[in-house]
Amino acid sequence: MTSDRYFYPDQPQESALLIGIELRSRPGRFSVMDSLEELAQLADTAGMRVVGHTYQRINSPNPATLIGSGKLEEILTLRAELGASAIIFDEELSPRQQREIEKALKNDEIKVLDRTALILDIFARHAHTREGALQVELAQYEYRLPRLTRAWTHLARQAGGGAAASGTGGVGLRGPGETQLEVDRREINRRIAHLRRELEEVRAHRQRYRQKRRGAALPTLSLVGYTNAGKSTLLNALTRLAAAESGEAGVLAADMLFATLDPTTRRIRLPGGREVLVTDTVGFIQKLPTTLVAAFRATLEEIAESDLLLHIVDITHINALQQAEAVGEVLRELGVVDKPILTVLNKLDALGAAEELPELAGIEPDDAAAISAQSGAGLEALLGRIEALLSRDMVALDVLIPYQAGELVHLWHIHGTIEREEHTEHGVHLAGTLPAELAGRIRTVIGRQVSRQVDK
Repeated sequence: MTSDRYFYPDQPQESALLIGIELRSRPGRFSVMDSLEELAQLADTAGMRVVGHTYQRINSPNPATLIGSGKLEEILTLRAELGASAIIFDEELSPRQQREIEKALKNDEIKVLDRTALILDIFARHAHTREGALQVELAQYEYRLPRLTRAWTHLARQAGGGAAASGTGGVGLRGPGETQLEVDRREINRRIAHLRRELEEVRAHRQRYRQKRRGAALPTLSLVGYTNAGKSTLLNALTRLAAAESGEAGVLAADMLFATLDPTTRRIRLPGGREVLVTDTVGFIQKLPTTLVAAFRATLEEIAESDLLLHIVDITHINALQQAEAVGEVLRELGVVDKPILTVLNKLDALGAAEELPELAGIEPDDAAAISAQSGAGLEALLGRIEALLSRDMVALDVLIPYQAGELVHLWHIHGTIEREEHTEHGVHLAGTLPAELAGRIRTVIGRQVSRQVDK
């Protein structure tokens, strides 16, 4: 079964024909048309012009070409008619499938891409920090390694090749038997090993940073959600006043997929005065490439270490529930199954009547907070919900803190609530609630003071 649609934007861009499949035996979470629409948005984000799309309903993927041979011939004819310079499949192609499709094209100038390659290209465009660039480069190399062909461009200049890459030889080289393909494969493997070492250093640095942050008793929140759900807009809205006071720049927020890639952390103050850290993480998407999940391990560990997750859902999207399910699936893949999650229904300003929320989002109103990150509606209530959830981990304490440990009094004022404060001859008498970790530190300090007095 085939369905075709054509697009004619004005700007002269690289043109693409999109190909999808629908499995009769295993229907996807998204319909094939919705998935192709998302693929078109990805292509647009990558700077490509979509000139048409088509799909085939099949029982199982063809191991050689994904689609049937008759459909492949139809696609080749359609590509020639539309003048598309690239064919993009909505599924990840195996190395064999990509080689067979390229062979059928008989034209080296026509690109054969899949959803994974397209997402990797977008990530490469939007990675601005050194960490992000390392993560994307690793994912690209791991994706490309099994897809090398004899026509592969030599990568020695990128990977810092030397005499072995130059083709000059001596004892130990295989001479005419060693192909350029083998040289390229060796260079890529060397580069992958180097990138993994660098990313392990990044991971260790992040771990030290998280330990330092825990020592300061700052609770952490992570914004998670489908790409373009409004996470960056929400982070900007929550930190607008703090950013104005500190001079910090806001986070890029744009109506496109994966507008922001590198994680950003900001400090916000809750209504009760408690400070928390909020981190904007990379957006999720259906069929998220496994190479990206692995490469972004250091970044995604922020989610697992958070005290609370805010799951941002675009309630105006026709597939809002399916997108939310896709996010939940990725979180389970990351092993994040026991973290408290508050669902945040975003873009309330574009929805209309609030009574539509339960039916549209597929969840009960009591389990979510409805907001508009763009207009600011519902943000105060959201902060109140966050404070209430974080307060579940607070413990009550009534102690006398010696003046020598005055920094603990300061930390209590920042991270806890004060019900009574009295300055006495021997220290500050405080009563209230504070995070369990900070309460433990205070008890330890007081215990040491008591121990010293007994020794004396």
